[in-house]
Amino acid sequence: MQTLLLDSEDVDENALMEDVIWAVEDAFAAYEYGNAQMPAKSYIDLPQYNGDFRSMPAYMDAGEWDAAGLKWVNVHPDNPGEYELPTVMGTMIYSDPETAFPLAIMDGTELTMKRTGAAAAVATDYLAVEDATSLGIVGAGVQSYTQLDAIAAVRPIEEVVVSDLDDGRVQRFIDAYGDDFDVRSGSISEAGHCDVLSTVTPVTDPIVGLEDVGEHTHINAMGADAEGKHELTDDLLKAARIVIDDHKQCTHSGEINVPYNAGVLTDEDIYGEIGQIVVGDKSGRDADTGVSVFDSTGLAIQDVAAAHVVYEQASSADNGSPFDLVGVHDGN
Repeated sequence: MQTLLLDSEDVDENALMEDVIWAVEDAFAAYEYGNAQMPAKSYIDLPQYNGDFRSMPAYMDAGEWDAAGLKWVNVHPDNPGEYELPTVMGTMIYSDPETAFPLAIMDGTELTMKRTGAAAAVATDYLAVEDATSLGIVGAGVQSYTQLDAIAAVRPIEEVVVSDLDDGRVQRFIDAYGDDFDVRSGSISEAGHCDVLSTVTPVTDPIVGLEDVGEHTHINAMGADAEGKHELTDDLLKAARIVIDDHKQCTHSGEINVPYNAGVLTDEDIYGEIGQIVVGDKSGRDADTGVSVFDSTGLAIQDVAAAHVVYEQASSADNGSPFDLVGVHDGN
């Protein structure tokens, strides 16, 4: 038996987006049914290096398959300027639940982008209008690309409006997708009046208000990943049908964390968790739904689900670099 080493290009090649979307949907269902174990994310703070490490272990049983793994990720803001390294780097260890054999070690940064896009696609599939053809994106960083890739897999997206303060990033996005979609730069309000809106910014002062979105826009709020961050104004959140991925994480560091902890939002304002919608315990979009918001913080089970797809595809295609990590040789 050999462990498969998969770099970022390998992960990108083998994370087939439609398969990742299905796997992440399975992960939400397993979590809702109680068929997953996901200990709280743990932190190692390193103030002397202006950084931290985070560990995210998980196991999930989707019925036809199960999977286990650990994502080890950092945040070191000084890296780009001082060391020419990324601020965030992740490594995923993917293991066989039955034997604990390390099946793969793979780049966790690319994996995170893929599963985050897939989570938005799952929410979009349940909460956006059926005939959604337009997508707005606020924030033209790396995450914006997988938002479009994934959402276009569940809705017939034709028009894309991207808004960002950095004109260069907007142009790079337009250049990347101009041959496949009607892509243009626009204001936050123009992006927000699309059928679907994904916000992927790290702001702490909300930038999207109720007046910036359409009457039936579905919003994927993907940017908040720490206390104090939020992209949507309180009046927008109060008016929307709010769906979250996990109550503890969202109230601590998701889009709703600031208004929730200030008492502006309560549990009564939260419609439910995405897993409840996936398994059919709650409806998705219905006749009473106006604006909807998916508050996504990112769950370790999503990483494990995406890693499952990458490993299975890479194994079948003979991709990656196998090596004898634990000293177990074929034939022994």
